[in-house]
This record gives sequence, structure tokens and C-alpha cells, in this order.
Amino acid sequence: MDQSAKLLTRPGLKVKLVGRNLDDLRPLLTPYPVKLLEPGDAETPELVICHGGDGSLLGAERDFPGIPKFAIRDRRNNPKCPQHDEQLLLQKLFSAKIDVHYLPKLTATTEADECLDGINDIVVSREVHLGAIRTRIRENGRILRHQVISDGVVFCTAFGSTGYFQSITRGNFQRGVGIAFSNSMDGDSFTVLPEDAALELELLRGPACVVADNNPRILHLADGARLKLLLTRQATPVFGLEAFRCQDCYLLRRNGV
Repeated sequence: MDQSAKLLTRPGLKVKLVGRNLDDLRPLLTPYPVKLLEPGDAETPELVICHGGDGSLLGAERDFPGIPKFAIRDRRNNPKCPQHDEQLLLQKLFSAKIDVHYLPKLTATTEADECLDGINDIVVSREVHLGAIRTRIRENGRILRHQVISDGVVFCTAFGSTGYFQSITRGNFQRGVGIAFSNSMDGDSFTVLPEDAALELELLRGPACVVADNNPRILHLADGARLKLLLTRQATPVFGLEAFRCQDCYLLRRNGV
């Protein structure tokens, strides 16, 4: 059994609940010998249960980086297919009979050592009400794109490739780092590179802003600024992603059931 999975069966497991409608989830956890950490508790959780949508998972990773997560959608906002009932998923979780994925992060670092990271994507975009930005992209020191004129550039993980990357390219990928250009003038909208690619964005003409996942923090880039991007080797264990991203559940949400 995977080491991350072993902790799920240990009595007294310290669990933190984050997200929305948590009072719906609490009664379902009473059959299990876990210790729920309350707001203000100084103890570090051993498992974070993220109850809600994608944003709940992204926010949980930002607040509790690297700690194992269990992602489960809340029923009030996300109807479920019969296979992904909350009680069934919790039973599988605490008997360690649920899938686990390891999600790396993308980190972005400015020349002033300001950093942002995300398990989904890093987005460099034009400032509101200003024109397109011009960027140059380097991979491992060599020029990959001499100049791209676009509204923005999306750098994403494989996990995040079903988000903004997919909305631009109409596709996603399973491994590596993706780069997608929003409304690019040359019509060449994306590139997928190996996981160990060391990337650099040079802002030829801006200004531009940098955001990561749903982090409210924003970095600002001026003309000539450079931003380094790298996929970290450390990965966070996340349980239940197959259920969290179930296509049947998605269709129920999309169709307003």
C-alpha cells in the first residue's frame, strides 16, 4: 500500500475541512475515527478534505501546501452520479480503496524574487483596458518563440490543462508543461514541453499581470521584465480525482440537473 494511503486507516487521523457547506459533510464523518481540527487549532492536519468545486481544492493547496488532500464536490452545487455519493466515497477513502494522484506545481519567479505557484496554471495577461502584450519564450536558455503577440500566455500542468489551456486549444495533455497563447496574432496557439523544461518569459511590450490558480495575489510586469517558470519535483497527494472529475457528474452539472 502507498505510504500516503496508509495514513487513511490510522485512528486519530487529524483532518481539516475546507470549502463550502461543511455542515453537510460533518455528520458523514462521525462513523470514522478521525480528529476534526476546528478553526483556531494549532495542530497541522494530516489530511485536508476539500468540499466544493475546483476552487476549494486550489485554495486548500495554497493554504496547506503539500499536505494530502481529498477532493469531493458539494451536493448543493454539484449533482452526483450514483457511483459518487458522498457516503460511498468516504467509505472508500477511509478504507484506502480510492485512487491517489500526485500533483506537481508550477512556480513563477520574477527578477525581484517574487513568487507565485499553482497546481493548475500560471497566467500572464495584458492589464485591463490595455492592448495586446508581446512576449518571447525561452526553453532551457534557447529561444522557443521569438515574439508572440497575444492577449495572454497560459502556462499549465497536465492537471490544469482541462482549464484555460483547453478553452484556448480545444485539447489537453497527460504529461509535461503546456503553453497556450490567448488570441495570438500568428494563430499558433500552443506548445507542450517535457516536465523538466526550464522556461522563461520575456515581456517585450506590456504592461502585464501574473496570476496563479485562484490566488487573489497579483504580480505586475513592466516592459523588459523576465519571469522564470518551472515544474516542481515535489508533488501533493490528492485522493479521489477520478470521482472529482467524473464525466457523468460533469454532464449533470452542465445540464443543470
